[in-house]
Amino acid sequence: MRSSAAFIAALAQVVSVLGQAIPAPAADGRYTISAPGIKAQFIPYGASLTNLFVKDKNGKDIDVVLGYDDAAYYPIDPGHPVYNSIPGRYANRIGKAQYKLDNKTYITQDNDGGNTLHSGTNNWSFRFWNVTALSADSITFSIIDASNSSLGLFGRVESSVTYSVTNSTWNIKITAISPEQRTPVLLTQHTYFNLDAYKNPATPLVWDHTLYLPYSKRYLEADQGALPTGKILTAQPGSINDFASKAGVPFGHAKNEPAFKGNCGADGVCEGYNGYWLIDDAPKDAVVLTLASPFSGVKADLRTDQPGIVLYSCSWMDGSAPIKSTQGLNSTQKVVKSSCVAIEAQDYPDGINKPEWNRTEAQILGPGETYNWQSSWTFSLL
Repeated sequence: MRSSAAFIAALAQVVSVLGQAIPAPAADGRYTISAPGIKAQFIPYGASLTNLFVKDKNGKDIDVVLGYDDAAYYPIDPGHPVYNSIPGRYANRIGKAQYKLDNKTYITQDNDGGNTLHSGTNNWSFRFWNVTALSADSITFSIIDASNSSLGLFGRVESSVTYSVTNSTWNIKITAISPEQRTPVLLTQHTYFNLDAYKNPATPLVWDHTLYLPYSKRYLEADQGALPTGKILTAQPGSINDFASKAGVPFGHAKNEPAFKGNCGADGVCEGYNGYWLIDDAPKDAVVLTLASPFSGVKADLRTDQPGIVLYSCSWMDGSAPIKSTQGLNSTQKVVKSSCVAIEAQDYPDGINKPEWNRTEAQILGPGETYNWQSSWTFSLL
């Protein structure tokens, strides 16, 4: 790989913690864990998943998440799409780059058209995490986030994420504590999928994938900058934002409707989806989202303890980023607009600024409390 001195130095720092030796990554900078039917690879930068191999309908291993061949490119990528990383300590948007806590107003970094996105440009997806545990089927990354290292987010936060695999399932568990003071915390795994692994000769786009959210009739209204307005809407059957009324509906079922091109804002420029769907009345451990590809035959079922899901259909991908060598039909293919979907289980975006949702205290972590987040993806065939 095209290694930089800084990247190698950073890796040297993260592979030994508290005197416990952790094996170094492979020559390509990756750690690999595996179980029957699944293999996952990770790097310490952003605690990021770089590759996820599952079986397609022909029994072949295909890599169904986006990323780069060169692990050293993740820290220097100017676009920084948060490929399969942990953004924190407050994921998604903080409206007007400010929030109020205990009668004091805090100003955060404006890095998204007047709002704060993922806590700004020094969020956890820009950091090298420590590798604190490793086995054949599990890896744990940990981070200590100093007070105000992301503008306006005070108090030290300590967090860890454990990724494990078993029987075609990828499990993710995140914990965090704030031992010094109350501070906003909202975390997610920011995973980008193309279940065809860009191997479909008919199209690189994901509109032929199917999407089912059986417990998500409601979604948050958002403004042109993808910031929730505070209103909660209900998708009517067959409408652009309806993925609840019927299973097996194409993700792009509404792509020919005039309103589709402006459905995610940006004054009509954003095509498709960049919003939040609520999970209502789901039984414990229920599958709350199913993404599937008729071409590859791969089906991905999401289970989570979070109250909702962000869907982003990669409208801002401009075709400049290459796909990985593990994907595609040739070496010249690029990640183009609408060729992937990011799926992020999380709490309500900007909930700290929307008291009408009653999510404010759920998004504030203080001394003596532990933040817990859990999701799993199970892969099978249609």
